[in-house]
Amino acid sequence: MTLAPVPFELPPPEGEAGSPRIIAIANQKGGVGKTTTAINLATALAAVEKKVLLLDLDPQGNASTGLGIPRQSRAVTSYQVLIGDQEVATAIVPTKVPHLSIVPASVDLSGAEIELVAADRREYRLRDALAGKTLRYDYVLIDCPPSLGLLTLNALVAAQAVLVPLQCEFYALEGLSHLIRTIERVKRHLNPALEIQGVVLTMFDKRNNLSDLVAADVRGHFGDKVYETVIPRNVRISEAPSHGKPVLLYDFRCPGAQAYVHLAGEVLRRERLRLSAA
Repeated sequence: MTLAPVPFELPPPEGEAGSPRIIAIANQKGGVGKTTTAINLATALAAVEKKVLLLDLDPQGNASTGLGIPRQSRAVTSYQVLIGDQEVATAIVPTKVPHLSIVPASVDLSGAEIELVAADRREYRLRDALAGKTLRYDYVLIDCPPSLGLLTLNALVAAQAVLVPLQCEFYALEGLSHLIRTIERVKRHLNPALEIQGVVLTMFDKRNNLSDLVAADVRGHFGDKVYETVIPRNVRISEAPSHGKPVLLYDFRCPGAQAYVHLAGEVLRRERLRLSAA
């Protein structure tokens, strides 16, 4: 299955093979479009021939389901990788999208936080699993669970950047402030290289004045960290997971799919600016 060409300029390669850019997609609040963003951003990056690995770290396994990976194909999952039973390479499963692979999740992850409480280097398990491996990807995107527990902490320690989906609702800023404090603590004590790649406003309803107010408030607080692209409320985005497809495959021309195409363009431009400033 192929995607239509994506009309934005490509940046230079991100790095040598074996050193992908690792981005955690995180928000401790559920229902903000986190997994939807992970799936469709990964698909949009793959559409411009970036090699992408999506690592599903949510016990619900919604990213795996949303990319059409059946339960019986999840013999090795992120759970075994996290606890050290399997190498990450053995858990990688190809998807319907060219250039996009996934490390699927299973419900076993829900017990991983308890299992890891007394483990050595418990916050570094995912980083250790990825370190020194020849991963021939440009990007590794980590879909985090909707909490700030040990699974998300592992993702933040392993990642170089965080992308935060933020629903346009009344309590959005309060939750975001809490997440930013957590990211700052992780940066201070566990992962000095961690940075915020950006904040993306999701579930934007142009008919609702509250969406405009929240968007203005978030931009006022976080300035250019907030992407220009906003992800609209769109029924096609909601329908796509039940078909085991990203919305870019389900209906490429719908407003939701086009928004994720533009978001991918912004992500790539920010990465290009980061490289040019290095």
